[in-house]
Amino acid sequence: MSHDPTVNAGDIARLAGVGRAAVSNWRRRHDDFPQPTGGTANQPLFSLRQVEAWLRRYGKSYQVSLGDRVWQRLKAAGDLRLGELVAQAGTLLTTGESPLEPELAALVSELAAQHGALTAYEFLVERYLEAHSRQLSVTRDDVAELMVRLVDAGGTTILDPACGVGTLLLAPKAARVLGQDLSETSASIAAARLRLRGAEASVVAGDSMRHDGFAGDKADAVVCDPPFNERAWGYEELTGDPRWEYGLPPRGEPELAWVQHCLTHVRPGGLVAVLMPPAAASRRAGRRIRANLLRAGALRAVVALPGSDLWLLRRPSAGERPPSEVLILDATADLSAVEPAWRAYLDDRSDQTVRIIDLLADEVDMTPARHQRRGDLGRAFTEARDRFLAAGATPPDLRVLDEPLDQPVTTVGDLIKEGLIIALQAPAKMAAHGGELPVLTADDVAHGTPPSGRATAQQGLVHVQPGDVVASYSSVRVLADGGCVLGPHLTLYRVDARRLDPDFLAGFLRAAGSRVTTGSSRFDVRRTRLPRLSLKEQEPYGAAFRQLAVLEDALREISTLGQTLIRLGLDGLTDGHLHPPAHGLTP
Repeated sequence: MSHDPTVNAGDIARLAGVGRAAVSNWRRRHDDFPQPTGGTANQPLFSLRQVEAWLRRYGKSYQVSLGDRVWQRLKAAGDLRLGELVAQAGTLLTTGESPLEPELAALVSELAAQHGALTAYEFLVERYLEAHSRQLSVTRDDVAELMVRLVDAGGTTILDPACGVGTLLLAPKAARVLGQDLSETSASIAAARLRLRGAEASVVAGDSMRHDGFAGDKADAVVCDPPFNERAWGYEELTGDPRWEYGLPPRGEPELAWVQHCLTHVRPGGLVAVLMPPAAASRRAGRRIRANLLRAGALRAVVALPGSDLWLLRRPSAGERPPSEVLILDATADLSAVEPAWRAYLDDRSDQTVRIIDLLADEVDMTPARHQRRGDLGRAFTEARDRFLAAGATPPDLRVLDEPLDQPVTTVGDLIKEGLIIALQAPAKMAAHGGELPVLTADDVAHGTPPSGRATAQQGLVHVQPGDVVASYSSVRVLADGGCVLGPHLTLYRVDARRLDPDFLAGFLRAAGSRVTTGSSRFDVRRTRLPRLSLKEQEPYGAAFRQLAVLEDALREISTLGQTLIRLGLDGLTDGHLHPPAHGLTP
């Protein structure tokens, strides 16, 4: 890494103690402001040394801390090596061995001497997680601490078989912690974080499903935030695996494989906390396994949290009589309600349980919203109604003209020929097994969600950058973040931001696509017509198109909230928790 470290506009603003707008003004007003040395038109990168010299020349106060200097040197290697270098910094701080280049190793050692090895490394890890927030799935700190409190009774060993960078293993007070992760980089970072805390830690890299790094080991407690919806989990190879004590997990239910894997690794009487997708509580394919878990007394609680469900399980002891009830709780609005409810359930004094025999007689649907009790359903209805009313969005203020404007027009194909747009097509197929590259799928584009796919490195992949316009057959979006690769059936349009507004292009692509009928011939994007305007004239169009896209997302959210509101209203009115304000009835 002999080249200079680089900074983006946000870094410059932070170092100089100003807002990003001030940096933009400096670039416009001063011809001698350093020119970008890399990055993209929307996210340019500048030489840190050149920026420092310019700030000094104009008397701008700034401060580049030692930590910032180390971080910028790490970033200079590029995003693809960033995790590897952070892991190597951890190796240096825990073993004294230096896989880093000498100058960078010296800076890391100096940072550790100044602030302490643990503080220095956590600073680097935090910056790494911020830089890759879209690609790395990290359990929320409050959820991680809650999971550990619920299952860790001061045991000697705790295990996380999908540990990532170690978030769930940092909170326990266990004498020994075990972790495994598919990513060698994440496993190395997790190991360093734990060892710098003085923990007796064993963290290995590998696929927990196919290559269990702790086969035969029994922990006192297991915590896990496994990857959701990972279809390539090993169904074909593991059909006869002895871990499937409660039933062979269906191909499309990998989370039920993780649940049984965790139960295999906990001693009799030990507790397991696993984060699950909400659909796992009700999907028909997993009904038999949920029923078997309930009959055996292994599944003790399903708790709805924001964005996921928490399943609490207990490994049955030999000859133990299973419980007759299970705790089902909706804590999406209040995490603090979980721990008291769990303790009350363990003490056999909970009023938020559901009889297991009733669940078995039905569809074994353990969705917490379906089992609201007493005042909870009314509260949930009120909260859903408030969210529904608050979810609106403002449409753009558009002027109505008597006659359409007569403007010169061009086409997307012409703009591609002129070099204003580069069109890139994703490969039709991608190798997903063991992949660490995040993949933006067509569903992600349609719903505005982060990349949900995974792929291994291969030729022909299209790497997404901030400001790219990505289109599927039915959706078009301007992406605010990069760091992923384009998935099948998607096309990327990268604009020259000096001459073409990406929102302007996206709006006309969306409009053209929306006019295509089911029976029409294949839509030719290159023939899409749009006015030939200057960048300044394009920007109001882009802002209006962007506002319409926000409105579309808000309407989708309103629709989802409306369905929730209807379901809660029907349940409440039919079971007596809600009533209409008529005939003088009072609660």
